[in-house]
Amino acid sequence: MSRINVFVSYDRDHDEDLYDRLVEQSASASYGFAVSGCSASIRAGASDEQLRRRIREADEVIFICGEHTEESTTVGDELRIAREEQTPFFMLWGRREAMCTKPVGARPSEGIYGWSSQMLQDQITLTLRKAAWDTKAAARRERA
Repeated sequence: MSRINVFVSYDRDHDEDLYDRLVEQSASASYGFAVSGCSASIRAGASDEQLRRRIREADEVIFICGEHTEESTTVGDELRIAREEQTPFFMLWGRREAMCTKPVGARPSEGIYGWSSQMLQDQITLTLRKAAWDTKAAARRERA
């Protein structure tokens, strides 16, 4: 499997350690993904259009959910943009010992997946397969 580029959205004020953990995992060839952008780049002065482009160009967005994620307007904005750009995404439960929250705007039907090596690989693969299926279905509808 080729490397998948992911944008990582997280609460910079509380979950920097979780981001570091995900970056560390991405360094392993067995995971098949590379971090191409993250929430930190937005705070460094990136414009809304730069953020939108980074999310649009990513193959997938991973939202790391921690205890204060619902309070982060940045993470909520990134979720909105991921939807608008139709970039596949999923949410990770960042802290086993804590009650993690979804970003503002997350739907009740969108679950937060437990963070394990196998789940991370499976979810990346499943989300991208679904996106490919949706693209093929849309192309068939256009031809009909």
